[in-house]
Amino acid sequence: MTVTERVGGIWTHSGLRLTGIGHYFPKHVEHNTPAATEGRFNPVDQAVIGRLGVKSRHIANEQETVDYMAVHAAHHALRSAGRAPEDIDLVIVTNWTERQWVPELGPTVASRLGASNALGFDLCGACTGFVHGVQTAAAMLIAMRSWHVAVITCSEQFSRRTRPGSKGELVAGDAAGAVVLERHDLQDAGHGAAGLIDSLLISDGESAQMIWARKPDGWITSRPEIVERAIDGNVRVVEEMLARNGLTIDDVDWVLPHPATDPIHHAVQEKVGIDQARFVVTIESRANTSSASIPVALSELLLSGRTRPGQLYLTPAIGSGFFEGALLFRL
Repeated sequence: MTVTERVGGIWTHSGLRLTGIGHYFPKHVEHNTPAATEGRFNPVDQAVIGRLGVKSRHIANEQETVDYMAVHAAHHALRSAGRAPEDIDLVIVTNWTERQWVPELGPTVASRLGASNALGFDLCGACTGFVHGVQTAAAMLIAMRSWHVAVITCSEQFSRRTRPGSKGELVAGDAAGAVVLERHDLQDAGHGAAGLIDSLLISDGESAQMIWARKPDGWITSRPEIVERAIDGNVRVVEEMLARNGLTIDDVDWVLPHPATDPIHHAVQEKVGIDQARFVVTIESRANTSSASIPVALSELLLSGRTRPGQLYLTPAIGSGFFEGALLFRL
């Protein structure tokens, strides 16, 4: 596996911008009390999950299906962008936790959004689904010159993919996060301007057996080595994105990684050398929500009022398959 040897962001001067961000959290919140954690620790859990850094997690009810949450997060993002459903040309739904044979969820989500003219389809990519979805949408908006507006909505029910009674159950939550990606023909999306600058997605089949969920139960299982592999992958894509865009970590205003587990995101923060105030994960209150984690954290960060226009964001992620990737953009 090798990283791409290229200097400069692939989307610089493309006119691609993230114009709207949104999220949806299920109504029910489960709290991790000391009594709830008793007896749930085994050596593999301890190696992969480490300290239980999750205090609360959202659990979807039967009404809050993957498509239901995807639609609500997308509507939030559309309101943020000032866009109507009829403006949408493309809808991408990322999900791995409640996949079905057919039909795909993308067309249903597009229909329920009221995007009657949009192409809708699904992507997986596990926890890198957000990176995968934005990169795919960017490529399609550039290729299809009559298209201008895409919605990428990441919706996961991770709580259903952990073995009941395991420690893993305590760190997995349900949520959806969405973004609106637009192409503006005259918009300079390079340094100093709002826009999508770069994306990177790498696959590594040799690491595929480090984490999996298979029939009949579909419960997620991982090996202890996943921690070092995930740390290395996150650090590698951060270094690659910085190097090929002529940046240092001090040039980045916000790093929003997929949080995975406590040992992983703490090690990534230390190794990339960014201070806690600019390193944003929501695992403590939202748990690990897989592909939804980055857009959810981004949505909450923007609503917090801590950001300013024109700031630079970097979103590294790793996912089963095995994938590692990142986005670089200004808002």
